[in-house]
Amino acid sequence: MTGWNVGDIPDLDGRVAVVTGANSGLGYVVSRELARKGARVVLACRSEARGSTAVERLVGEVPDAAVELARLDLGDLASVREFAYGLPYKRVDLLVNNAGVMALPYGTTADGFETQFGVNHLGHFALTGLLLPTLLATPGARVVTVSSFVHALANIDPRDLNGVRRYGRWSAYARSKSANLLFTHELARRLAALDGGTDLSAVAAHPGYAETNLQTAGPRAEGRRLAERLMLLANRAVAQSAEAGALPVLYAATAPGVPADSFTGPSFAMWRGAPAPSWRAPWTLDDAMGERLWAASERLTGVTYQALKAA
Repeated sequence: MTGWNVGDIPDLDGRVAVVTGANSGLGYVVSRELARKGARVVLACRSEARGSTAVERLVGEVPDAAVELARLDLGDLASVREFAYGLPYKRVDLLVNNAGVMALPYGTTADGFETQFGVNHLGHFALTGLLLPTLLATPGARVVTVSSFVHALANIDPRDLNGVRRYGRWSAYARSKSANLLFTHELARRLAALDGGTDLSAVAAHPGYAETNLQTAGPRAEGRRLAERLMLLANRAVAQSAEAGALPVLYAATAPGVPADSFTGPSFAMWRGAPAPSWRAPWTLDDAMGERLWAASERLTGVTYQALKAA
């Protein structure tokens, strides 16, 4: 995959893609490039105003793009269900679980889950499960979940998934990103064990250190102006662009022969560069931990993957 770039994305005419958090940053770039290659892209965004602006911008850049906006708040399971049940397509070729929040002070979602765990993991777990019948019915479909190299800072704590006993904004973020990788591992394992087989594939990717609004959203929301300025300076000094950061996600989403349960990231020190296989913490490949997280996620969200129960 050395030197892989957007020009290597195959023709996607007739494919349907759902991208969460598509109004800015990585999600916007991923949506734009998928649309440029002919996919019909559903921009799943929490803010309808920002989503509408993104659609207008995207069509301005790709005039023949087939894109549409659908509201999705991953911090509200009712919204996740409304989105999934309202999706009008009989096929979904690509689900990109991209949206996320980072390093926020302790808070809870509409359903009472710690915000980072609830949005980054549980929301996407529920969304994928609700779309699973459609994904399974679509030949060659793929689920791409976006994690982070920061996952290496902390494993999940199955006794305290919601961070009630002890909370640190960065450790909570790391745990949610480890949960993303454990989810991908367990989903891939269950798909491989499915009676009759399937060509639905579960993979993961990360952008390295890419300049998006993710780094500044937390400090801005809290009014920590110094922290926000420091993040902006760090972005300008060492981050790669959102366009470069989106490449591993686009590779994982569209390149032929991407192995199930693979983790794609930038080639240079997981930081920047062309897409390449990325190191991941060994706990993200732990079958027993994956099963525990899966069971807890089904219980917490109320979303059961019925099609995989035989796995």
